[in-house]
Amino acid sequence: MWALVQDGQVTKTFNYAKGFVLNDTQYPADIFTKWSKAEKEAIGIYEVIVDKTNYKDSEYYNNTNSNIAFANNQVTESWGTATPKRLEDENAVDENNQPILENGVQVVNHGLKTEKKRIVKQQASGLLAPTDWYVVKASEVADYTVPAEITTFRAAVRTKSNEMETAIDNCTTVDALEALYTYTEQEDGTSTRPLGEWPEEVI
Repeated sequence: MWALVQDGQVTKTFNYAKGFVLNDTQYPADIFTKWSKAEKEAIGIYEVIVDKTNYKDSEYYNNTNSNIAFANNQVTESWGTATPKRLEDENAVDENNQPILENGVQVVNHGLKTEKKRIVKQQASGLLAPTDWYVVKASEVADYTVPAEITTFRAAVRTKSNEMETAIDNCTTVDALEALYTYTEQEDGTSTRPLGEWPEEVI
């Protein structure tokens, strides 16, 4: 990204190289790639330096709009302080702070914990689905028994699902929740996360 600086202010930005007119002069798109840094800056074109010091993972935080400014002979794109998203559910209210109802039932705005636990449930269901037929067959065929390895796998999935949901529920900050999903490299070269992994599928 580049920016046009005039009288110390950013007046235009370029997300990609393209031709433009400046002071009645037509400049071709290739000046962005062929001209030197000094040549571009001589006419007020600066490469934008991205400063993500305050930018945080948008899955867990609400970031401000970015600000592009010129200072100390450089153009920088930066963000303000990010605010954490809500962890817990809360009842929805209108502009008068009155409960919002749908068919007589309170509307609830779900927090990150509920969203993350919903994903865990979906993943667990997806892992169990391929072996559901064993359980169905066992319920319909008197002399059929679900293989032990299938029973063990299905129990392990449910146990891991419960463990993951408990870990999510135990988080008291957004940083703690994000940390559950953050992989770190171990001494043996593998990467692990505090939330853990699902049991290996048997089929």
